Amino acid sequence: MHIAIIGNIGAGKTTLTQMLGQHYGWEVMYEAVEGNPYLADFYEDMERWAFNLQIFFLNNRFAQVQTIRSTTYATIIQDRTIYEDAFVFARNLYDSKIMTERDYRSYLLLFESIMKTVSQPDLLIYLKADIPKLVSQIKKRGREFEADISEEYLRNLNHYYEDFSQNYDHGKLITIDVNQMDFASNPDDFDSIVKTLNKELFYV
Repeated sequence: MHIAIIGNIGAGKTTLTQMLGQHYGWEVMYEAVEGNPYLADFYEDMERWAFNLQIFFLNNRFAQVQTIRSTTYATIIQDRTIYEDAFVFARNLYDSKIMTERDYRSYLLLFESIMKTVSQPDLLIYLKADIPKLVSQIKKRGREFEADISEEYLRNLNHYYEDFSQNYDHGKLITIDVNQMDFASNPDDFDSIVKTLNKELFYV
């Protein structure tokens, strides 16, 4: 089984991915943030590095999908998906005129070729969070390269996440509003998420 967690920067995807992996004994695949050679440069100069960053993420996510396809003996939970790269982040960069039309079209051609070989996750878990929650979480984890992320950028991403989640028709998707949750520290919040997943996955 392939399960993936989606959501904006700071929504809590990585933390929940790790916690669910430990709880259920699932294999975990994380997003390539640490060691990403473009991320810090991107936040310094988005127009210069947008295409490079998106290609790096797309390649990394494709490699993950290939690994997932070859793994038949385990349930895998993935931190962010290949869909978000195209339908949220690249789309936002293009619509915001940060990524040029030439680069965007080239990116989409590669994405569309990749998608011909990709199967959809069995379940998407969308962590929905408003701007105050996202900003608070980003500040709490204290990554230097994220310090100057604007609220406008996060707001635009939220818009595309909402559009993506409402129009997703490739499989199951459940939305979890995490605005009033602290599942990393509050066991009741985490138990609530586990109960939701148990009903969806195991009908208990």
